[in-house]
Amino acid sequence: MTLATAAINIRQLQAGGAAGPLEARLYAAGPATPRRDSLIVFFHSGGFVGGDLDEADHFLRHLAGCAGEHLVLASRYTLACERPFPAAAEDAHAVLGWARKNRVKLGWSGKHLVVAGIEAGANLAAVAALMARDRGRPALDGQILIMPMLDPGLSTCSMREIPVGASEACVAETCAASYRGYLPNAADRSHPYASPLQSSRLRNLPPALILSAEDDPLRDEAEQYGARLAACGVTATVKRMDAVPLLEPGARNECACQSQALREIAGFLGALQEAVCLP
Repeated sequence: MTLATAAINIRQLQAGGAAGPLEARLYAAGPATPRRDSLIVFFHSGGFVGGDLDEADHFLRHLAGCAGEHLVLASRYTLACERPFPAAAEDAHAVLGWARKNRVKLGWSGKHLVVAGIEAGANLAAVAALMARDRGRPALDGQILIMPMLDPGLSTCSMREIPVGASEACVAETCAASYRGYLPNAADRSHPYASPLQSSRLRNLPPALILSAEDDPLRDEAEQYGARLAACGVTATVKRMDAVPLLEPGARNECACQSQALREIAGFLGALQEAVCLP
Protein backbone atom coordinates (compact mmCIF):
# COMPACT_ATOMS: atom_id res chain seq x y z
CA MET A 1 0.00 0.00 0.00
CA THR A 2 1.27 3.47 -0.88
CA LEU A 3 0.14 6.60 0.94
CA ALA A 4 0.92 10.18 -0.01
CA THR A 5 0.95 13.18 2.30
CA ALA A 6 2.10 16.46 0.79
CA ALA A 7 5.29 15.57 -1.08
CA ILE A 8 6.11 12.50 1.03
CA ASN A 9 5.29 9.06 -0.38
CA ILE A 10 5.07 6.18 2.10
CA ARG A 11 5.10 2.45 1.38
CA GLN A 12 4.21 -0.18 3.95
CA LEU A 13 6.69 -3.08 3.86
CA GLN A 14 7.98 -6.05 5.80
CA ALA A 15 11.72 -6.02 6.40
CA GLY A 16 13.71 -9.08 7.33
CA GLY A 17 14.74 -9.27 10.97
CA ALA A 18 17.04 -11.76 12.65
CA ALA A 19 14.17 -14.13 13.47
CA GLY A 20 11.43 -13.16 11.03
CA PRO A 21 9.62 -10.32 9.28
CA LEU A 22 9.34 -6.87 10.83
CA GLU A 23 6.90 -4.07 10.05
CA ALA A 24 8.61 -1.34 8.05
CA ARG A 25 7.84 1.81 6.09
CA LEU A 26 9.68 3.43 3.22
CA TYR A 27 9.55 7.23 3.01
CA ALA A 28 10.48 9.20 -0.11
CA ALA A 29 10.22 12.93 -0.73
CA GLY A 30 9.54 14.50 -4.08
CA PRO A 31 8.52 12.94 -7.37
CA ALA A 32 8.85 9.22 -7.96
CA THR A 33 12.14 8.13 -9.51
CA PRO A 34 13.30 4.72 -10.80
CA ARG A 35 15.83 4.45 -7.98
CA ARG A 36 17.83 6.60 -5.58
CA ASP A 37 21.45 6.31 -4.58
CA SER A 38 21.13 6.85 -0.81
CA LEU A 39 19.15 5.06 1.89
CA ILE A 40 18.75 5.93 5.59
CA VAL A 41 17.70 3.01 7.81
CA PHE A 42 15.98 4.35 10.94
CA PHE A 43 15.09 2.78 14.31
CA HIS A 44 12.42 4.26 16.58
CA SER A 45 12.50 5.29 20.24
CA GLY A 46 10.68 3.65 23.13
CA GLY A 47 13.41 2.56 25.51
CA PHE A 48 13.66 -0.94 23.98
CA VAL A 49 10.36 -1.83 25.66
CA GLY A 50 7.88 0.21 23.61
CA GLY A 51 7.48 2.54 20.69
CA ASP A 52 6.42 1.87 17.12
CA LEU A 53 6.39 3.33 13.64
CA ASP A 54 3.20 5.31 14.24
CA GLU A 55 4.86 7.27 17.06
CA ALA A 56 7.86 7.96 14.84
CA ASP A 57 5.82 8.88 11.75
CA HIS A 58 5.79 12.64 12.34
CA PHE A 59 9.58 12.75 12.62
CA LEU A 60 10.08 10.38 9.69
CA ARG A 61 8.09 12.65 7.40
CA HIS A 62 10.31 15.56 8.43
CA LEU A 63 13.44 13.43 8.02
CA ALA A 64 12.43 12.37 4.52
CA GLY A 65 11.75 15.98 3.66
CA CYS A 66 15.08 17.29 4.92
CA ALA A 67 17.02 14.32 3.53
CA GLY A 68 16.17 15.33 -0.02
CA GLU A 69 17.22 12.58 -2.39
CA HIS A 70 17.64 9.94 0.34
CA LEU A 71 15.11 7.19 0.87
CA VAL A 72 14.23 6.54 4.53
CA LEU A 73 13.46 2.98 5.64
CA ALA A 74 12.00 2.78 9.16
CA SER A 75 11.78 -0.65 10.74
CA ARG A 76 10.41 -2.08 13.94
CA TYR A 77 12.57 -4.37 16.04
CA THR A 78 11.93 -7.01 18.67
CA LEU A 79 10.88 -5.37 21.92
CA ALA A 80 12.29 -6.54 25.23
CA CYS A 81 8.90 -7.87 26.36
CA GLU A 82 9.12 -10.37 23.50
CA ARG A 83 12.84 -11.18 23.74
CA PRO A 84 15.50 -9.15 25.57
CA PHE A 85 19.05 -8.34 24.42
CA PRO A 86 20.50 -9.18 21.96
CA ALA A 87 17.30 -9.66 19.91
CA ALA A 88 16.81 -5.98 19.02
CA ALA A 89 20.48 -5.51 18.17
CA GLU A 90 20.46 -8.56 15.92
CA ASP A 91 17.32 -7.24 14.23
CA ALA A 92 18.98 -3.88 13.57
CA HIS A 93 21.94 -5.51 11.84
CA ALA A 94 19.68 -7.92 9.95
CA VAL A 95 17.55 -5.06 8.59
CA LEU A 96 20.66 -3.42 7.15
CA GLY A 97 21.53 -6.65 5.38
CA TRP A 98 17.94 -7.13 4.21
CA ALA A 99 17.92 -3.63 2.73
CA ARG A 100 21.11 -4.34 0.82
CA LYS A 101 19.69 -7.59 -0.59
CA ASN A 102 16.35 -5.99 -1.47
CA ARG A 103 17.62 -2.74 -2.94
CA VAL A 104 15.69 -3.22 -6.20
CA LYS A 105 12.45 -3.65 -4.26
CA LEU A 106 13.22 -0.47 -2.31
CA GLY A 107 14.12 1.55 -5.39
CA TRP A 108 17.65 2.02 -4.11
CA SER A 109 20.82 1.65 -6.16
CA GLY A 110 22.75 0.31 -3.19
CA LYS A 111 25.45 2.98 -3.39
CA HIS A 112 25.16 4.78 -0.05
CA LEU A 113 23.77 3.56 3.29
CA VAL A 114 23.31 5.51 6.54
CA VAL A 115 21.90 4.19 9.82
CA ALA A 116 19.94 6.44 12.21
CA GLY A 117 17.76 6.39 15.30
CA ILE A 118 16.35 8.23 18.29
CA GLU A 119 17.00 7.26 21.95
CA ALA A 120 16.90 3.42 22.13
CA GLY A 121 16.79 3.42 18.34
CA ALA A 122 19.98 5.48 18.33
CA ASN A 123 21.60 2.83 20.55
CA LEU A 124 20.61 0.24 17.95
CA ALA A 125 21.93 2.43 15.14
CA ALA A 126 25.30 2.76 16.89
CA VAL A 127 25.35 -0.96 17.63
CA ALA A 128 24.41 -1.83 14.05
CA ALA A 129 27.43 0.19 12.91
CA LEU A 130 29.65 -1.78 15.31
CA MET A 131 28.20 -5.08 14.13
CA ALA A 132 28.54 -4.16 10.45
CA ARG A 133 32.21 -3.38 11.03
CA ASP A 134 32.83 -6.54 13.06
CA ARG A 135 31.00 -8.82 10.64
CA GLY A 136 32.28 -7.15 7.49
CA ARG A 137 28.90 -6.13 6.10
CA PRO A 138 27.15 -4.07 5.03
CA ALA A 139 29.34 -1.04 4.38
CA LEU A 140 27.97 2.14 5.96
CA ASP A 141 28.57 5.74 4.95
CA GLY A 142 27.36 7.35 8.18
CA GLN A 143 25.41 7.10 11.43
CA ILE A 144 22.97 9.62 12.92
CA LEU A 145 22.40 9.25 16.67
CA ILE A 146 19.71 11.49 18.16
CA MET A 147 19.62 11.70 21.97
CA PRO A 148 21.07 8.18 22.16
CA MET A 149 20.83 5.76 25.08
CA LEU A 150 24.41 4.47 25.26
CA ASP A 151 25.14 3.79 28.94
CA PRO A 152 23.08 1.16 30.81
CA GLY A 153 25.00 2.07 33.95
CA LEU A 154 23.39 5.56 33.92
CA SER A 155 26.73 6.78 35.24
CA THR A 156 27.22 10.16 33.55
CA CYS A 157 26.96 13.45 35.41
CA SER A 158 23.92 14.63 33.46
CA MET A 159 22.12 11.44 34.49
CA ARG A 160 23.29 11.26 38.11
CA GLU A 161 23.08 14.93 39.10
CA ILE A 162 19.39 15.49 38.45
CA PRO A 163 17.91 17.25 41.49
CA VAL A 164 15.32 15.24 43.40
CA GLY A 165 11.89 16.16 42.11
CA ALA A 166 13.19 17.76 38.90
CA SER A 167 11.05 17.22 35.83
CA GLU A 168 13.92 15.43 34.09
CA ALA A 169 13.98 12.81 36.84
CA CYS A 170 11.19 10.85 35.20
CA VAL A 171 13.32 10.51 32.06
CA ALA A 172 16.13 8.99 34.14
CA GLU A 173 13.68 6.68 35.90
CA THR A 174 12.23 5.61 32.56
CA CYS A 175 15.71 4.86 31.21
CA ALA A 176 16.51 2.74 34.27
CA ALA A 177 13.27 0.75 33.87
CA SER A 178 13.92 0.33 30.16
CA TYR A 179 17.38 -1.12 30.73
CA ARG A 180 16.01 -3.51 33.37
CA GLY A 181 13.65 -4.85 30.73
CA TYR A 182 16.17 -4.94 27.89
CA LEU A 183 19.12 -6.24 29.91
CA PRO A 184 17.76 -8.59 32.59
CA ASN A 185 21.16 -10.29 32.74
CA ALA A 186 23.38 -7.78 34.53
CA ALA A 187 26.49 -9.15 32.81
CA ASP A 188 25.16 -7.93 29.45
CA ARG A 189 25.30 -4.31 30.58
CA SER A 190 29.00 -4.10 29.75
CA HIS A 191 28.66 -5.76 26.34
CA PRO A 192 29.60 -3.30 23.57
CA TYR A 193 26.48 -4.26 21.61
CA ALA A 194 24.40 -3.16 24.61
CA SER A 195 26.59 -0.29 25.81
CA PRO A 196 28.51 1.31 22.92
CA LEU A 197 29.86 3.92 25.33
CA GLN A 198 31.86 1.21 27.10
CA SER A 199 33.29 -0.30 23.93
CA SER A 200 37.08 -0.30 23.73
CA ARG A 201 37.00 -0.83 19.95
CA LEU A 202 35.66 2.23 18.17
CA ARG A 203 38.05 2.50 15.23
CA ASN A 204 37.00 2.11 11.60
CA LEU A 205 33.41 3.18 12.15
CA PRO A 206 31.48 5.43 9.73
CA PRO A 207 31.28 9.20 10.33
CA ALA A 208 28.75 10.11 13.03
CA LEU A 209 26.35 12.95 13.72
CA ILE A 210 25.40 12.89 17.40
CA LEU A 211 22.68 15.24 18.65
CA SER A 212 22.04 15.85 22.34
CA ALA A 213 19.74 18.30 24.11
CA GLU A 214 20.62 20.86 26.77
CA ASP A 215 18.23 19.54 29.43
CA ASP A 216 18.31 15.84 28.52
CA PRO A 217 19.81 13.45 31.11
CA LEU A 218 21.23 11.49 28.15
CA ARG A 219 23.28 14.51 27.07
CA ASP A 220 26.64 13.57 28.60
CA GLU A 221 26.71 10.02 27.29
CA ALA A 222 25.97 11.27 23.78
CA GLU A 223 28.78 13.79 23.95
CA GLN A 224 31.22 11.36 25.58
CA TYR A 225 30.57 8.86 22.81
CA GLY A 226 31.32 11.51 20.20
CA ALA A 227 34.58 12.35 21.97
CA ARG A 228 35.60 8.69 22.12
CA LEU A 229 34.83 8.19 18.44
CA ALA A 230 36.94 11.23 17.56
CA ALA A 231 39.80 9.95 19.74
CA CYS A 232 39.73 6.74 17.70
CA GLY A 233 39.98 8.60 14.41
CA VAL A 234 36.28 8.52 13.53
CA THR A 235 34.81 11.73 12.14
CA ALA A 236 32.23 12.74 14.75
CA THR A 237 30.07 15.86 14.71
CA VAL A 238 28.46 16.46 18.11
CA LYS A 239 25.81 19.15 18.58
CA ARG A 240 23.86 20.11 21.69
CA MET A 241 20.35 21.32 20.86
CA ASP A 242 18.46 23.93 22.82
CA ALA A 243 16.38 22.75 25.76
CA VAL A 244 12.91 21.50 24.86
CA PRO A 245 10.23 19.67 26.89
CA LEU A 246 10.74 15.90 26.92
CA LEU A 247 7.93 14.79 29.18
CA GLU A 248 4.93 14.60 26.85
CA PRO A 249 4.19 11.36 24.95
CA GLY A 250 6.27 11.28 21.80
CA ALA A 251 8.27 14.29 22.93
CA ARG A 252 11.60 12.80 21.87
CA ASN A 253 10.31 12.53 18.32
CA GLU A 254 8.94 16.07 18.52
CA CYS A 255 12.28 17.35 19.82
CA ALA A 256 14.07 15.65 16.95
CA CYS A 257 11.77 17.45 14.54
CA GLN A 258 12.89 20.87 15.67
CA SER A 259 14.44 22.93 12.92
CA GLN A 260 17.90 22.91 14.51
CA ALA A 261 18.11 19.13 14.44
CA LEU A 262 16.80 18.90 10.90
CA ARG A 263 19.33 21.48 9.73
CA GLU A 264 22.13 19.50 11.34
CA ILE A 265 20.94 16.27 9.73
CA ALA A 266 20.60 17.87 6.30
CA GLY A 267 24.07 19.39 6.63
CA PHE A 268 25.60 16.08 7.71
CA LEU A 269 24.02 14.21 4.82
CA GLY A 270 25.16 16.88 2.39
CA ALA A 271 28.72 16.64 3.68
CA LEU A 272 28.66 12.86 3.26
CA GLN A 273 27.53 13.22 -0.33
CA GLU A 274 30.25 15.74 -1.05
CA ALA A 275 32.87 13.46 0.49
CA VAL A 276 31.95 10.47 -1.64
CA CYS A 277 31.87 12.60 -4.78
CA LEU A 278 35.42 13.91 -4.31
CA PRO A 279 37.94 12.42 -6.75
